[in-house]
Amino acid sequence: MNTKGQFHMANRIDKFEELIAWQKARQLTAEIYRITTYDKFARDFGLKDQIRRAAVSIMSNIAEGFERGRPSEFHQFLSVAKASCAELRSQLYVALDAGYLREEEFTELMAKASEVALIVGGLRAAVERKRDGINHSLSPQSSVRST
Repeated sequence: MNTKGQFHMANRIDKFEELIAWQKARQLTAEIYRITTYDKFARDFGLKDQIRRAAVSIMSNIAEGFERGRPSEFHQFLSVAKASCAELRSQLYVALDAGYLREEEFTELMAKASEVALIVGGLRAAVERKRDGINHSLSPQSSVRST
């Protein structure tokens, strides 16, 4: 913890914006917002709003958990962020089945959502090791910090 009480991995991360997980979630959210402005998708207010909320939830929970300053809380928020990734992926199937996405759009968005879920899961595992006092094999550069 730093003097502000904020938790950061291996004393290297000072802001949530430096986390690869947050950066990738931000890119995914921008893509979701872009794709939901088109044609029929834009007129399906329920699905459009729900899929946008799920995407925003991913990046928001990463940020909020980081700012809480405690590994146990950060771990919990990362769990919620990972669950929001699953919700988003499920909603992508709905959008595909409803004809709102072309197959290639679906495939691209699904790959990005899956990547975010993997990165969040890796970050959560690293935070869990830190929380539990297990520091071996903690490699913050692998999934935590941008270059």
